[in-house]
Amino acid sequence: MQIDLLQTELDKIIETSNNNITITDQDGIILRSNPNHWSIYGIEPDQYIGKSVYQLQEEGILSPSIHAMVLESKKPVQILQKTNTGRTVMATGFPVFSNSGEIIRAISYSQDQTEIFNLQEQYKDLEKKLVSYQNEVEELRGKESDYHGILYRSSSIEQIVRTIYRVSKTDASVLLLGPSGVGKSTFARMLHAQSSRKNDPFIEVDCSTIPETLFESEMFGYESGSFTGASKQGKQGLIEQAEQGTLFLDEIGELPLAMQAKLLRVLQEKKVMRIGGKKERQVDFRLITATNKNIEEMVEKEAFRLDLFYRINIIPLQIPPLKERREDIPILVQHYVQTINEKYSMSKKLHAVTYDILTQYNWPGNVRELENVIERVILTADEETIHPEHLPINFKNISLPVEAHATPEIEHGVFDDADWKTAIEKTEKSLLLRALERCKTTYEMADFLSLSQPSVVRKLKQYSIVRKG
Repeated sequence: MQIDLLQTELDKIIETSNNNITITDQDGIILRSNPNHWSIYGIEPDQYIGKSVYQLQEEGILSPSIHAMVLESKKPVQILQKTNTGRTVMATGFPVFSNSGEIIRAISYSQDQTEIFNLQEQYKDLEKKLVSYQNEVEELRGKESDYHGILYRSSSIEQIVRTIYRVSKTDASVLLLGPSGVGKSTFARMLHAQSSRKNDPFIEVDCSTIPETLFESEMFGYESGSFTGASKQGKQGLIEQAEQGTLFLDEIGELPLAMQAKLLRVLQEKKVMRIGGKKERQVDFRLITATNKNIEEMVEKEAFRLDLFYRINIIPLQIPPLKERREDIPILVQHYVQTINEKYSMSKKLHAVTYDILTQYNWPGNVRELENVIERVILTADEETIHPEHLPINFKNISLPVEAHATPEIEHGVFDDADWKTAIEKTEKSLLLRALERCKTTYEMADFLSLSQPSVVRKLKQYSIVRKG
């Protein structure tokens, strides 16, 4: 009686599961499975029980059979299957062992991923319509730099902006890839601002900054009294806060595996349950993710779920570092000098040599580093004009072409690292001598050189320059 009850319960669990479950014995004979599952493969329910997965594989119905692979390897396996009905299925299989270590069962869970792959095909179709969007994109380019801070001259960023404009009209998940500091969050905000959800929330979550112990309560929220210290009113999670809007998960490569599984369930079912809750809540949001890690390598090392990767990787966008789009550096330098001056009500400007150094630097920290350096020198320089000596020490090794603004005493060519200090000193001394010839007082010299009068006096003393007569 007890055995019959357990079998009834097991059958009901399999029948009502959101996943398609199939169980075979050690010989690959199908023992149990969801009735609706095999419609994906074009088989009626009475055609699979008692059948061998090896036979179904030979007939081309299972291509390949996840159970055959599990029974052969005796290890968990995850694959994509193509069915003869034109469907794409994500299948995960696990072995079951007896107490003596013999394999006695194989269990698989599978889900129809056709919708995801169809979205990818739609994206490819959108790519083919590039020409028809050209005029709209050019208009967008003129408007969006003011709203989203995306300033560029490079063709690589132009292509990304075009792609964002196209895919913003859909709800397809976008994965932003690239090293730290390239502005992935800025592109995410642009994508949201161009979408039909632009008037609803944009919720940004940095997955690397939330402790794993708090991640679930932050993402899913909790009901009143669900744990010690919980608010009496409960709390809405970040996923719920993104309702009708956009959820941006930055540094998703830092997401714990346990949370990856829970996020995947939310993406599949569009439902979320708070900690301590008994009722699932329907959610509707657009997902954007970003990472500076190689997610595909993480998948291979089982540090990131393959099924979640397919969910977030529908539209991947690779943001190149600044050193690979050097033509963008001058416009960014000018932009941040202007905006930081406005921010602090200042009017600092760059000396021509300083400007050249900044545009020749490789910027390993990308746009974020560029903005930080310019803000630092504007705030710390004691003169209105920012000279090379105001830059951080790591800028002194820049190999810099000598332009027309440099003193004639320096031969055309490049500054070697060892000659950097000497070259700067020669330039300063030459400019001081020129100013001395044209000006009657140190105040006039200060105005001519865009320096403060005390700085002129100090530099005249430094180079032992004395006015004659």
